[in-house]
Amino acid sequence: MRIRRGAVITSDKKWDERARRWVMEEQTRRGNPEFEAVVKGVAEEPGLPKDQCLIDGVLEPCTLVIIGASGDLTTRKLVPSLFKLYLSNGLPSPFVILGCSRTKMDDDGFRDRMEKALSEGGSIDREKWKGFARSLFYRSIEYDDVPSYVNLAESLRTLEREHGTKGNRIFYLAIPPTLYEITAQMLGKADLSAERKDGGGWARIVVEKPFGRDLETAVALDRTIHEYFQERQIFRIDHYLAKETVQNILMFRFANAIFEPLWNRRYIDHVSITAAESLGVEHRAGYYEQAGVLRDMFQNHMMQLLALTAMEPSSLFEADLVRDEKAKLYRALRPFAVDNPEGYIDLGQYGQGTIGGKAVPAYREEPGVSPESLTPTFAILKVYVDNWRWQGVPFYMTSGKRLERKLTQIAIQFKEVPHSMFRQVLEEHISANRLILGIYPEEKISLVFETKNPGGRVCLRLVTMDFNYQQGYKGPALDAYEKVLLDVMLGDHMLFWRQDGVELCWSFLTPILWECETCSNRSEMLRLYPAGSRGPEAAKKLLQDHG
Repeated sequence: MRIRRGAVITSDKKWDERARRWVMEEQTRRGNPEFEAVVKGVAEEPGLPKDQCLIDGVLEPCTLVIIGASGDLTTRKLVPSLFKLYLSNGLPSPFVILGCSRTKMDDDGFRDRMEKALSEGGSIDREKWKGFARSLFYRSIEYDDVPSYVNLAESLRTLEREHGTKGNRIFYLAIPPTLYEITAQMLGKADLSAERKDGGGWARIVVEKPFGRDLETAVALDRTIHEYFQERQIFRIDHYLAKETVQNILMFRFANAIFEPLWNRRYIDHVSITAAESLGVEHRAGYYEQAGVLRDMFQNHMMQLLALTAMEPSSLFEADLVRDEKAKLYRALRPFAVDNPEGYIDLGQYGQGTIGGKAVPAYREEPGVSPESLTPTFAILKVYVDNWRWQGVPFYMTSGKRLERKLTQIAIQFKEVPHSMFRQVLEEHISANRLILGIYPEEKISLVFETKNPGGRVCLRLVTMDFNYQQGYKGPALDAYEKVLLDVMLGDHMLFWRQDGVELCWSFLTPILWECETCSNRSEMLRLYPAGSRGPEAAKKLLQDHG
């Protein structure tokens, strides 16, 4: 849809609705009274948000089946996000949540458990909770038992008849990755993956990362899921993609004319992508011992940040077209130099140290971690994109646990001025411009540039121009899980992985993993660093060329 003052051109029903709402609100803003009652009615219509930026589309009635509902993901992320959507009028009507796991519970037990989890995160509106809790139900299942899923299917049909959710179903796998394949098979064998024709109901499956351990296992997982689910039914979640400031990278690049002409090898010296954490492995030691930092962060989160930073613009902002451009970027990655890994990767593992004034144990002292573990908790990876735009520009990707502070950002370091006309009057070095896209803790965009210092002498000083992402916005804000849950309900794949992207990233990273996990000097490659530091001192040699 193209909107300009005085005219609206639409292409389909979804855009018609958005255009209609935009025109009504624009007329009301201008003081046209005949539209005011209509806009008020739209804002109060059940199932529609009060702010038009909350939802892009129409939510259909559906049932969300959370498989693994007794686990940490459900209590910490899924149900709190769903409750916030409920408070924002951002859920479809009717809507049912059916929790499933091996734990024996009834509906009331599940509701009490979820209420307790929400209360631990802060006070909740009890009356609002009562309304939300009426949509919560629970059934016990065995993950590898077909009769359990047959009984689940019968329970679903009963709930759908009672609540009118029209047979639309979302199956969210909030379970360990080792159970993905068997659960997808059981859903298929119980005929729960089938979609009904003539508006009889759709079925979608949501899979959390990691998508396999390497290229071979990722392909095997995909083959199993595709036995019963079509690609359009599969939603591979990477919650990093749903962070507002991550989504904003594309808008910043391709909706503004001032930076895109400079976004290439002629003007950019290097790019630094950082995702540092101050936390350790916490309760995830069993998973982390098998994964390490490369599988946990690089195959998914870091590769997505790289793609958004370096990809070409798609012809339209549509899911498959955007993911086509990401796939092109992944295909252009220079293969890892297994004969010279020291020039492209450095690994580390945290030892004892201090975080926030509190002593913390070494990784090898964490519960569930082997005392001789060689699992990396820190990595710096230097990669190159072999295409016309980026040839010769290094991208430094850094991620680690138990670092000095939690920080996620993308720093674009521009080249220095090619010739300084001030060299005869300035003694100091002229620093290059730097653009920082902040994701956490500050959601902002910062541009660092040189200006003249006040006074009679010609002196330069670095100044920073900041934009805070929430500046000037008073509407509702969605966290990452709220956004991805909404998009699954809408059937929008924009913020989800496509299988070709998964396989391309594993194709790039599997040789790195193989080199790091099978080489004879594996222990020598792993550099220890104290918790609370900025990482291994020796690892910084990889950055020496660019400061």
